[in-house]
Amino acid sequence: MRCPFCKSPRDKVIDSRATSGGFVIRRRRQCRECSRRYTTYERAEENPLQVIKKDGSRELYDRKKLTNNLLKACHKRPIPAETLEQLVDSIEARLGDSPGREIPSSEIGEVIMDTLRKLDQVAYVRFASVYRDFKDVSEFVSEIKPMLPQE
Repeated sequence: MRCPFCKSPRDKVIDSRATSGGFVIRRRRQCRECSRRYTTYERAEENPLQVIKKDGSRELYDRKKLTNNLLKACHKRPIPAETLEQLVDSIEARLGDSPGREIPSSEIGEVIMDTLRKLDQVAYVRFASVYRDFKDVSEFVSEIKPMLPQE
């Protein structure tokens, strides 16, 4: 492992601990040259998950794409970055439980919406508006109506 600051290959592991239900190892490292600390994550390599798009094409699952979409939905919301990281981990765990290594993008979208609905209603509506491609205000209202308190 090279230090991200000085690029030295000499480092030492200060702390190791399992995260994400034991599927990821988080390591705190310290560079022996510049003494700066940084974190690395180690995951077991597995068969890549394929996403089946609406048009039938397939692409490799991309954790960064999922994270970026959640960041957009949660922009300026009081949700800590650590919570978003845990959210991505839990979504990946749900997706990994599905049989086979191919999953429709619609299923991924529904898992994300289900998770956001419980976390933050504004983030949920933001994501839903893009995912469901709302055409007008009435579609927003029909999505929000079940979340409003009953009078």
